[in-house]
Amino acid sequence: MSKLGDLGARLHRGEVGYDFVKNRKIWYGLSILITIVAIVGLAVRGLNMGIEFQGGAVFTTPKNTSVSVSQAERYAEESSGHDAIVQKLGDGSLRIQVAGIDTDAANKIKNTLADDIKIDAEQINAELVGPSWGEQIANKAWQGLGIFMVLVVIYLAIAFEWRMALAAFVALIHDITITVGIYALVGFEVTPGTVIGLLTILGYSLYDTVVVFDSLKEQTKGLTKQTRWTYSDVANRSINSTLVRSINTTVVALLPVAGLLFIGGGVLGAGMLNDISLSLFVGLAAGAYSSIFIATPLVADLKEREPAMKALKKRVLAKRAQGGVAKGETEAQGGDEAYGDEPEDAAPAVVGPRNQPASRTRGRGRPSGKRR
Repeated sequence: MSKLGDLGARLHRGEVGYDFVKNRKIWYGLSILITIVAIVGLAVRGLNMGIEFQGGAVFTTPKNTSVSVSQAERYAEESSGHDAIVQKLGDGSLRIQVAGIDTDAANKIKNTLADDIKIDAEQINAELVGPSWGEQIANKAWQGLGIFMVLVVIYLAIAFEWRMALAAFVALIHDITITVGIYALVGFEVTPGTVIGLLTILGYSLYDTVVVFDSLKEQTKGLTKQTRWTYSDVANRSINSTLVRSINTTVVALLPVAGLLFIGGGVLGAGMLNDISLSLFVGLAAGAYSSIFIATPLVADLKEREPAMKALKKRVLAKRAQGGVAKGETEAQGGDEAYGDEPEDAAPAVVGPRNQPASRTRGRGRPSGKRR
């Protein structure tokens, strides 16, 4: 087995782990930095809104047009005085978009393009697009996003607790902000496909978050009845126990999207794929990141502000400072059964073996059970 595969198997079995929660300030700082860059890019460059949101005209040339994309773009910009977007379709025809023009200007541009391309004007199909349709799409998208957020918060608050609902909400806002900011920085056109992609990534992001939260909920039952683990320790174990699953699902989802973005949009020149594939690619990656590095550590931060969890943390740290107690004393106290076969003085899940050897002082002075 390869080293990477062996590491994945050990992570899955819980033999090794990484302390995500302990280093949460690093992840918070990194996320804040990326978010600031995204917001600055959005404020400075703005979004490149598609023709569906601005209005304009779309001209389609006949099949197997001899004019290149760059030539058609230059002809369209010279005749209209506006920026033009030209895409070559699979049958060899060209799709020319010019935003912000009316009917009279569209007819003039159509005739000029026909002269430049040296074809009959009747062979060019011209369609006018009004901005009202794009505005309706945007308004419906905002309404859908708002309803989705409210329902998600209510569901998570009922199924788990309000702290997890708040953490999931923060993670979703984080993912949307970064994705929109990347669009502003890259300059890709925002179309209704982009809106669909943004709404789609919310489900992926929420899925990874709920998987970790479900594991955390199960592992924290009866947590205050023991003195081995703090809430942060268990939260960290929950992340590690689902880490391989999150990575696998994210990679499998990213591969076809990467094919659309880099091969379809980049190599093959199918620019119409960029609007939805970029939002999916960035959103899926940001969603996996926020589920592991933002949502669960934030829950741990909020949870450990509770008086009961503060008291638990104080007891756990005091016990660790004393080097643990004898097994017989812990059994007399009771309450540690919820955490199974972990050694009494085991350390929280960090890089290295989870199952530490038993303390040399444990059971001293008592019969070992072996026959002499």
